Amino acid sequence: MRSLKRTARGVPVIAEREVWREALGVVLATSAYGISFGALAVASGLDVWQTCVLSLLMFTGGSQFAFIGVFASGGLAALPSAIASAALLGVRNVAYGMRMSPLVGGGRWRRAAAAHFTIDESTAVAIAQNDPRLRRVGFWVTGVGIFIGWNLTTLTGALVGDVLGDPKAWGLDAAAAAAFLALLWPRLRQRQAVAVGVAAAVVAAALTPFLMPGLPVLIAAVVAIAVGWFNWLGRDDAGREPLETREAGA
Repeated sequence: MRSLKRTARGVPVIAEREVWREALGVVLATSAYGISFGALAVASGLDVWQTCVLSLLMFTGGSQFAFIGVFASGGLAALPSAIASAALLGVRNVAYGMRMSPLVGGGRWRRAAAAHFTIDESTAVAIAQNDPRLRRVGFWVTGVGIFIGWNLTTLTGALVGDVLGDPKAWGLDAAAAAAFLALLWPRLRQRQAVAVGVAAAVVAAALTPFLMPGLPVLIAAVVAIAVGWFNWLGRDDAGREPLETREAGA
């Protein structure tokens, strides 16, 4: 049997290479969305530099798409609502940070740096590993890699969007909302998630004619939290085996 080479901390080299391969695959796939964000941000009214700064400082895709979606609908008047909407979506990163803090280890400066790279993808790749060192490798390679790739593709998309000119001429004025819906759609797999989405959408649509841009989204978020908290429709989904599992066991 072939002996496995190991790193200084006893982790097989081949295992570490697999983590790098997995992380870089996620980096490439996720970074590609930055082109869409850059183009849509410019279409919503931001200039190239504002778009790039937003990716550098905010660096969480869902929040960024939410921000430009609200901002596009109301301009500067909707800025407070756009910030609040982005912040609501970014709250999930706090939970990720609590999960990743023991894994990252180190002093305050290292944890502070890690906070900026704690996103959906870096957390997912990290917790998928069994060894603590491999988890750290997965976290840092994914987080830093996406940060670099996302900002490069944001710049590319912003330059492309700037060249295109008037967003309405290309139908890009509605593209931000469409892009955010595309991010949401894969999550609508259970009845409870569908109920939350429908309830929030109905409330937002009903209030849009009467409130300033952005406020209907915030109120809809409160409704979504209330509906999701009680999980009225999710109990059956959680307690029932998937059809494929039942058929396989039959």
